[in-house]
This record gives sequence, structure tokens and C-alpha cells, in this order.
Amino acid sequence: MVHIKVQSEDFDVGAEIAALTAGRTDIGGIGCFVGTVRADAKGSDSNVTGMTLEHYPGMTERAIAQIADRAQQRWPLLGCTIIHRVGPMVPGENIVLVIAASSHRQAALDATAFLIDWLKTKAPFWKREDYADGNGAWVDAREEDDVAASRWG
Repeated sequence: MVHIKVQSEDFDVGAEIAALTAGRTDIGGIGCFVGTVRADAKGSDSNVTGMTLEHYPGMTERAIAQIADRAQQRWPLLGCTIIHRVGPMVPGENIVLVIAASSHRQAALDATAFLIDWLKTKAPFWKREDYADGNGAWVDAREEDDVAASRWG
């Protein structure tokens, strides 16, 4: 069971875990990652006051579904939830949630790491940061994200 949502609204981590595991007694491990908006921009002298994420509806969900399918082929997952927010956000707000459930913890943890690494590098999102000095910039892909994703082949 895979749940994918691309939405502007915030999400409740506890409610999403409860929804994924409701009535299930076969799940032995849950991996979870929550990404949030940081107030500091790497390599920038300005503090981040806001961020806007854009995407192409339909295309983005298909790309995320392909990433989730890849994780399910690689690990014995019993469930997976991926929620990615779009639109304007401010520091401290949630951006992304990845939950992977399996019979055993290692598969859940590895799948969670894979999913977030591939979401960062293969899902079609565009991020713009706004800074305290009034300027803003589109954020380029980061080499360290590509290196992290490459470990999964």
C-alpha cells in the first residue's frame, strides 16, 4: 500500500503513521523522515525568510510513484507514505514526510533513506528561497545530494 500526496497543506506525522499502520500486526519496523524549512541558506549571507516549492501536477506524482515502486522492488515493504508540500512555506514548517513500513527495521530504515535521497534528486520540484535582505534565488541541485542518491545505484 503506497500513499502519495503532493499538497500545500501541512501534515500530521502521527496521524499519517496511524493511518499507515491501522489494523496491521505484521509491521515490525517503521522508518520515518520529516524534512523542514531551515532558516539558514548554505553559502548565503542572508537568512531564509521563506521558501516556495513549485512542481508540475501529474508529472510530479508519477515520478514519486516510480521512486516508491523502485523501493518496493528493492525492500519487502508493507506500506509507504510520501507527502511533499508545494507552495510558500516559512522556516520551521514541514516540507516532506517519508514513512516506510516493513516486517523488520533495517528494511524500513534503508527504504526511508533511499526514498528521501531519490526524492531530493529525481522528483521534479523547483525551490526558491527568499532572504531577509529582500533578495531571493532559485536553489540549484547540490552535489552532496547526488552523491547520497548514487549509493543506491
